[in-house]
Amino acid sequence: MCGIVGYVGSKQCLPILLSGLKRLEYRGYDSAGIALMTDSGLMISKAVGKIKMLEEAVNHADLQNINCSRGIAHTRWATHGEPNELNAHPHTDNFGEFALVHNGIIENYRSLKEYLIRKGVIVKTETDTEILVHLIRQNYKGDFTAAVRDALSQVEGTYGIAVISTLHPDTIVAARNGSPLVVGHGDGENFVASDVSAMLEHTNRVVYLQDGEIATVTPSSYAITTIQNVRITPTIEEISWTLEMIEKEGYDHFMLKEIYEQPTTLRNAIRGRINFEEGIARLNGLNLQYDELRRIKRVVITACGTSWHSALIGEYMIEELARIPVEVEYASEFRYRSPIIDDTTVLLAVSQSGETADTLAALREGKKHGSTALGIVNVVGSTIARESDGGVYIHAGPEIGVASTKAFTSQCMVLALIANLLGRMRSMSPAHGQELMTCIQQIPDQIEQILKNERVIKEIAQTYHAKDNFLYLGRGINFPVALEGALKLKEISYIHAEGYPAAEMKHGPIALIDESMPVVVIALKDPVYDKVMSNIAEIKARRGRVIAVATEGDKEIVDKVDHVVFVPHTHHMLTPLLSVIPLQLLAYHMAVLRGCPVDQPRNLAKSVTVE
Repeated sequence: MCGIVGYVGSKQCLPILLSGLKRLEYRGYDSAGIALMTDSGLMISKAVGKIKMLEEAVNHADLQNINCSRGIAHTRWATHGEPNELNAHPHTDNFGEFALVHNGIIENYRSLKEYLIRKGVIVKTETDTEILVHLIRQNYKGDFTAAVRDALSQVEGTYGIAVISTLHPDTIVAARNGSPLVVGHGDGENFVASDVSAMLEHTNRVVYLQDGEIATVTPSSYAITTIQNVRITPTIEEISWTLEMIEKEGYDHFMLKEIYEQPTTLRNAIRGRINFEEGIARLNGLNLQYDELRRIKRVVITACGTSWHSALIGEYMIEELARIPVEVEYASEFRYRSPIIDDTTVLLAVSQSGETADTLAALREGKKHGSTALGIVNVVGSTIARESDGGVYIHAGPEIGVASTKAFTSQCMVLALIANLLGRMRSMSPAHGQELMTCIQQIPDQIEQILKNERVIKEIAQTYHAKDNFLYLGRGINFPVALEGALKLKEISYIHAEGYPAAEMKHGPIALIDESMPVVVIALKDPVYDKVMSNIAEIKARRGRVIAVATEGDKEIVDKVDHVVFVPHTHHMLTPLLSVIPLQLLAYHMAVLRGCPVDQPRNLAKSVTVE
């Protein structure tokens, strides 16, 4: 979950490293640090807080005037040891000859620490990372890469590391196991990073390291071997993302930009995937023939966080449209179970980054039990994409805001396409398929209509931003949207919010309702509309304040609630793609009015690559 960037070349590396860290700050912002390879040895600077604090420390130390073209840098999301300057990366050995940055968790660091202390090593920090750099120094016998390889052979856990040494000033050694790392290929310069966004300003040609691989990187070359010292022939991939895609482009926050990108990202998600004449989705990436699709008897969807909410929506879609039983599992729980799975079960792993540690482990668990494992991911070349038997990219583009928005709707759209495909393999008629496809094609334009009413949502936020508690209610396929709306509010505004099925309100949460409790209710003209209206009456009877998300043209609801945000009519299975937009905007404006750091909420990181 931390951010790593390294550079070897001929340019001044300090601005390159600091720029890379800023693009990676969404991966962790507890502390940051930098190690520069200078003629007089390693120069280290660290700071608690965001990258701007590191910039101040660098200026104070006058490092910007040092001639240096080699270095590594890190932005931290703390796991072991509190976020302070001592625990910040890079860490060095006792001789000041090696410096290391690390993303991941070393599970056996305590036993390794005891071993090193017996060897006379002085351990200064509370981190598991420091143990790695000491271990590399202990294994060094003249071969830099061999020292890293031998040290890692003693390690249990996950890591993405970059190491530099005064003994080999032109080299970065990087290694990966369970934590993403990529090598960027330039002209007389090379890069190492945990995310391509850190290097996209300089190169779009990259090599994704796989688990158990080590890269030895110099300005003119890079070599990749396994931890068993087997040479690997790398595959260079060209990144299609542009620099503009990872800039704010005039928006105040990445989150707002990404909310407004959703019409475009959803068009990207469906482009080339609709056969309207037959009313069926084209998803060749699944790598399944029609007879294999018909053979599926059960679907298990596993995910975490916002992706778990999209998975719940996928459950409703697949069960209704395809009549296949679906189970949705928290990946963090699924990986430790003994699931009942066979070769008629399909496992769908949903992850924006394609690197979520728990989801990746769940995918591997499903494959071990004989399931066909399919990935629904955003990042091309990610680990889940590579290890799946097939899958579908959501094509949402880079999502920088920690609170996911456009990835959520793109995941829902892809799940709708999968539900259509599975349905057409069974009892769904071509006419029903065409009706669904017509509605799918209208969704991007309908979201543009909703976004034009942002002012209404901002006014609601003005009314309620000082409240400390919210309740979100939905029924049927919009129950997961209530969960997602509550999560967004919690994530970025720090307001306590809970999502519930509306009918469950009577079984406990109704005790919380009074004149000071705002309740957000998704009340669309769908098969459960009358039931939801009854739930609203129960809230109003207790003087609760109701903010409704309703269908355009619904005159009945206006007099029964305090505020209404209207969304266009669509197929009831697609309503989450519309009803979630006002909830995203509400959370955003509430957070802005409360002065919260929208793109970098406290204690959270974008991609959870540690357990």
